[in-house]
Amino acid sequence: MAAGFSSLLGALALAAAAGPGGTGLRADDIPVAHTPKVPGGYGKTFPEPVLRRCAEPLAAGAPDLRGIWRIVEVNGKAPASGERMHGYVERIEQCGNRIVDMGGGTIADARADGTEANAVHDVSVRDFRTPIVAIATYEAGAFILRPVGMPGVEVRRWLEPDGRMGWTRPDLGRMRLERIGGPNDPYTRGE
Repeated sequence: MAAGFSSLLGALALAAAAGPGGTGLRADDIPVAHTPKVPGGYGKTFPEPVLRRCAEPLAAGAPDLRGIWRIVEVNGKAPASGERMHGYVERIEQCGNRIVDMGGGTIADARADGTEANAVHDVSVRDFRTPIVAIATYEAGAFILRPVGMPGVEVRRWLEPDGRMGWTRPDLGRMRLERIGGPNDPYTRGE
């Protein structure tokens, strides 16, 4: 009897977490996504959202970065046509301590728990072949990726007071992005 009652309570908790029309899936229930093994990764159109059916609340301390983001500033100025980051758009999904970042044809899917086991295990955007492993954490209101084997290197994203997202990378400096859509919205990159 007690086992049946605890199963019922578990089912009710998942249903409550799902909200109206939700499925109640937790981050653990959804397979890890990886960049497609083709030249250019996923191409110009984002794949279907990975965490769309996840109902788990964000982890404590996680900044809410969910959405589709477009670069508006690189090192204090708008990127000019033809510059590397001109027109760059990425989608961030979050559920529990899991975060999925799609941009430039790659998919970085990790748990922000500071472990190598749950780190991003994917490929570099440079050639879509070179393996990368980057440990993910949430620290002081920021999402941080630290590539394994590269001490002192980190990629950081955070929400700024004006609602834009700040992003730093060692190879590009400091960027600002504006939210142009929700995490489940479709998007196709223009020419």
